[in-house]
Amino acid sequence: MDHVTRMPNHIDADIAQIQSIAAVPTILETVAALTGLRFVCVARVTADSWTTCAVLDRLDFGLKVGDGLDVTTTICEEVRDTRAAVVIDSVADDDRFRDHHTPRIYGFQSYFSIPLFRPDGAYFGTLCGLDPVANVLSSPKVTGTLKLFAQLISVQLEAERQLAEAQDALSSQLVSAELREQFIAVLGHDLRTPLSSIVTGADVLGLSGLPPAAVKVVDRIRRSAMRIAGLVDDVVDFTRGRMGGGIAIALQPQYALQAVFEQVIAELRGAHPRSAIVADLALEGGVMGDAGRLAQLLSNLLKNALVHGDATQPVRVQVRLRDGALDVIVANAGPAIAPELAGQLFKPFWRGNSGSYEKGLGLGLFIVSEIARSHGGQIDVVSDAAVTAFIFSMTAPVRAA
Repeated sequence: MDHVTRMPNHIDADIAQIQSIAAVPTILETVAALTGLRFVCVARVTADSWTTCAVLDRLDFGLKVGDGLDVTTTICEEVRDTRAAVVIDSVADDDRFRDHHTPRIYGFQSYFSIPLFRPDGAYFGTLCGLDPVANVLSSPKVTGTLKLFAQLISVQLEAERQLAEAQDALSSQLVSAELREQFIAVLGHDLRTPLSSIVTGADVLGLSGLPPAAVKVVDRIRRSAMRIAGLVDDVVDFTRGRMGGGIAIALQPQYALQAVFEQVIAELRGAHPRSAIVADLALEGGVMGDAGRLAQLLSNLLKNALVHGDATQPVRVQVRLRDGALDVIVANAGPAIAPELAGQLFKPFWRGNSGSYEKGLGLGLFIVSEIARSHGGQIDVVSDAAVTAFIFSMTAPVRAA
């Protein structure tokens, strides 16, 4: 067609909006069947352009999506200016359009153009159609249906706009979240060196024959530094899990987990001298796992039990390893966990109703769940009025080389 032009670049987004509406092809098919017209399209009409956004062409009219016409040669220009529909059954019998230049240029007899508006009232374009053969289009049933389809497209335009804005906002938030997590990971890494220096310095001072009062201060400094180091480790593990899809582990045959777990228990007995920890360890054979991460899992479960359990009752630890099946149970007395809260325990930064920021960041059980998942195991919680037990289980036998 001689009058076809290419769309201005700023129309791209409008075309994409119409193309993203899944119902538009069906609407064009239905309109064609309703009216008998063999060319139907959705057009974006501005002050100086007319561009096809969606098209059904059974006339070989020659317009494809993105093609444009000289807007001054179209009746859609009048629809834009008047904001009123134009419906022509037969150009030859229409007093208004019988001598109009547009029917002569494009060779049609029947025609309609229904304005499309955005919800704020801004004009978008038209739902239009034409055919060289006259058709009855001006009946209330046909025009009412055409206007209904135009309204449907207008509503979908707003829905697509809102969806696009939401997706842009989400994308921006995801980028910001990733940058925050990268920053936290780098900060945590950089903090470890000065914290290590503080702990080492406190250890040296503790062995230098200081007066008893000074020894207490040094010990307090050391314990505070160790607590900060633990918080840093938790945050770094959290960001690694979020950024990399899970906590990284190094799977190796482990035959000495009993000594590793006994060390964890001994350290926590030292850190909580007023609490009792009763351990029952029976580890036979080996298991494929990461000893450091499994020790961290036990440590976090024990810390959770010591902090949230009844301080007058012992925390009980039971570990069994046989034929590559490892089970770790940490149980404490205390109030039962409500069933509706049990599913929240392993979410990051969740502390229940304690409201105590001194008990940690709320990452301990989340990290436990990530370590369990990385080992192909699972972590469960069982709680009643007598006892709350966290149960970790995994099966990873050592394979013969």
